[in-house]
Amino acid sequence: MAELLKNAETVKLGNADTKKLGGNETKKLTQSATRSKKEKAKYNVKNAENSLLLKLKDGDVVIEMFEDDAPKHVARIKELVRQGFYNGLKFHRVIDGFMAQTGCPYGTGTGGSGKKLKAEFNKRPHVRGTVSMARAMDPDSGDSQFFICFADAPWLNGQYTVWGEVTSGMEFVDMIKRGAGANGMVREPDEIVSLSVIADL
Repeated sequence: MAELLKNAETVKLGNADTKKLGGNETKKLTQSATRSKKEKAKYNVKNAENSLLLKLKDGDVVIEMFEDDAPKHVARIKELVRQGFYNGLKFHRVIDGFMAQTGCPYGTGTGGSGKKLKAEFNKRPHVRGTVSMARAMDPDSGDSQFFICFADAPWLNGQYTVWGEVTSGMEFVDMIKRGAGANGMVREPDEIVSLSVIADL
């Protein structure tokens, strides 16, 4: 039986090397490959590299992305997600029966990441759970802002780039705080707790 260390000896022991690491790094250190695999598997997605975990105040939302239909948008969204760009951003424009919009770093709908994307309009319809790129009048003005449809919106078809769909947790999207007026601007809006690529979990 190993001898117990005396108090004087335990005082000399240094802190673990992980103390200087950030939360995400220490999490990866302590999580085994098996546990990580189980974590990803529980979301039941076709392709973990092209799926997102959107954490909202009320629960987790899984978004599967359409890499074949909007490859440049999917690549850019993943790039921004991996930079932590979306964490803490507000759902600044939310219209009941229509959609919830986010992705503006200012929380006003006036900003983006600074990189415009050429439109990738496709045949995917705007239905309940569709995730699509917001834009200004110019078709090629999409940047970082996107919206999730609460209901079917066929008038948007072919006019906005559909790049994903909610495959689970839509009930939590339904709980996002609504805005007022025709424009749907929200006072004290809900935020994205975090947005991650499921392959990175």
